[in-house]
Amino acid sequence: MTRSLFKGNFWSADILSTIGYDNIIQHLNNGRKNCKEFEDFLKERAAIEERYGKDLLNLSRKKPCGQSEINTLKRALEVFKQLDNVAQCHIQLAQSLREEARKMEEFREKQKLQRKKTELIMDAIHKQKSLQFKKTMDAKKNYEQKCRDKDEAEQAVSRSANLVNPKQQEKLFVKLATSKTAVEDSDKAYMLHIGTLDKVREEWQSEHIKACEAFEAQECERINFFRNALWLHVNQLSQQCVTSDEMYEQVRKSLEMCSIQRDIEYFVNQRKTGQIPPAPIMYENFYSSQKNAVPAGKATGPNLARRGPLPIPKSSPDDPNYSLVDDYSLLYQ
Repeated sequence: MTRSLFKGNFWSADILSTIGYDNIIQHLNNGRKNCKEFEDFLKERAAIEERYGKDLLNLSRKKPCGQSEINTLKRALEVFKQLDNVAQCHIQLAQSLREEARKMEEFREKQKLQRKKTELIMDAIHKQKSLQFKKTMDAKKNYEQKCRDKDEAEQAVSRSANLVNPKQQEKLFVKLATSKTAVEDSDKAYMLHIGTLDKVREEWQSEHIKACEAFEAQECERINFFRNALWLHVNQLSQQCVTSDEMYEQVRKSLEMCSIQRDIEYFVNQRKTGQIPPAPIMYENFYSSQKNAVPAGKATGPNLARRGPLPIPKSSPDDPNYSLVDDYSLLYQ
């Protein structure tokens, strides 16, 4: 792999242009946003896993309705209730995801602080370069103007060669001499600014190379960290699936042992109430003699309609135990 790609590919022919540096910064900002988005994703996923784990835990701890006896299906349900282990796995996964989100946040903040140092240096050197370039251009304009002034003074002296007024010629010569001095001074100032600008340019170029190397190293670190974080996240989800499937397999095996016939026989043996059904209810006619029978539990009274003849008294009418009233007998009239 070709190294140092940043420092060899983000320049511009324009000394004031920062397009290469700006492109790198924009790319790093996008990378930082990606890290933040993944960090938020991990936090949201952790909340979902924790909520799902707690809900599953609450459901698994509820007693199945209508299964008080121990039978093969009951045993399968008991194994199914052990799925609270699956719930615990989801809760543990939520904790792991939060930990990974914390690591991503720390990594993102660390890179932010490192970048800030480099950006401050580059911002300062960019301002210095722009300021010195402006001073140099101003010095160049001043130098060029002084040169034009000197050229005009020389032309004026040439045109005044035929003049007979020595005083005017003297003024033109003084002006020419002054303009030459001004050109020399402006030339020195211009050269001085050019030298200073070149030093600033070299310093900026050196800092730009350092920044490119630092940013490239950060980008390599970010890609590696992000890649490992994604890899770990996928492995965590895969392990969660494996663990859950192992526990589900225990439920499947317990369900394979479930016997419908055995559970039915077990219930019958435990809760049976008898093998003889009730006898049929017979028809009874209201007017049959059976309706005249005294119902059981009721007191019996005289039934005049069915009373027999009076018994013959054992004593004679002369028996003193019988009373007579006015020659009238209670027994014999």
